[in-house]
Amino acid sequence: MNKTLLIFRHEFLHMIKRKAFIIMTLIVPVLALIGIGVFQLISTGEPPVVETSTIGYVDEAGGFDQYTTQGYVELVHFDTPGDATAALINGDVSEYFVIPSDYLSTGVINRYTLERQLETPPAIATVIKNFLTSNMLADKVPPETVYRIEAPLGLVTTRLTETGEVATEQGGYGNVIIPAIFGLLLALSLMLSSTYLVQGLGEEKESRLIEVLLSSVSARQLLTGKVLGLGVAGLVQVVVWLASLPLLLNLASSTIGGFFSTIQLPANFLVLGIVYFILGYLLFAALSAGVGAISPSAREGQQLAGIYTLLVFVPLWFASLLFVFPDSPVWVVLTIFPITAPIAVMLRLGVTGIAAWELAVSLAVMVLSIVLVMFLAIKIFRIYLLMYGKRPSWGEIIQNLRSG
Repeated sequence: MNKTLLIFRHEFLHMIKRKAFIIMTLIVPVLALIGIGVFQLISTGEPPVVETSTIGYVDEAGGFDQYTTQGYVELVHFDTPGDATAALINGDVSEYFVIPSDYLSTGVINRYTLERQLETPPAIATVIKNFLTSNMLADKVPPETVYRIEAPLGLVTTRLTETGEVATEQGGYGNVIIPAIFGLLLALSLMLSSTYLVQGLGEEKESRLIEVLLSSVSARQLLTGKVLGLGVAGLVQVVVWLASLPLLLNLASSTIGGFFSTIQLPANFLVLGIVYFILGYLLFAALSAGVGAISPSAREGQQLAGIYTLLVFVPLWFASLLFVFPDSPVWVVLTIFPITAPIAVMLRLGVTGIAAWELAVSLAVMVLSIVLVMFLAIKIFRIYLLMYGKRPSWGEIIQNLRSG
């Protein structure tokens, strides 16, 4: 049997038997199925009982005595602030507010509570606002007008194609969730695969097993077998995730409905997910091979690998800050930069379309980066793999690459 194939088989089987790999592979479908099952159990039981909260108020302006039921909140009138304070201390009300006599001219409402809060909870603020609005408009406009003033806007946005037809892929937060979750898992998969490669090389160097291996196989065969073995294992993991997504979405849509029925996967999401994983892994594997070769131990190799493995999470960090600006120059750079491209593309697919030229440039840059880094990694692999002791400096590495 070909020696490269033997190394590939060993690395692949060793990888898929790891507990961390098995957990990461099954975590998406298993947790999703558990979530759907729990929802079914809850929905088939008795509906939850929602407790009604009580809020007191003092009307010094006069005329605020209607609409005291606001959803699950009951508003209780008190004659004086002293009475309301006593009720608050006794636990009869959760809080209270005072409508001063000059409210119509100032708009100021004084709220009192026993809890320490940064600001008024939005739900409480909405209850007080609707109570005030309803009473001020009572007997002046029809009830339906009062309701529309309280909730004036229910905005529905529809995306059209360039021909004016309704697009099959619409926007919304529902389309962001799956690409964002998959982007996070893809980042973890790339990080774990490269970490295992660095760790494996470091352990083999520390145990001197690498010397035995290189007496039987060439450095190119060893590197190729390891990269392909770990890469195929990671690809299996990604394929399992991608294959389970449509099935889980259909199950959630038919079982839960509502929000889940609006989620749509972009048409090219599955294909690009696999393509960018393969390219991302090859790039990370080449970097990891070089790091593993120059590192005297597995621990030091993992520390060096952290420099580029952490960069893969940069798009996820920017997503929390700039997700509303998917077409900003920052996202274009993240899409083209090879280390961040796999995750940036996954995230952008859920928010907006990516220009064809951006995808073309991104893929071209990744391929060129892989070729360059792989070429340098093979040279470093040959020069430093059997070197022990102190890690060479960057100057020594550059000098040896030039002379080699």
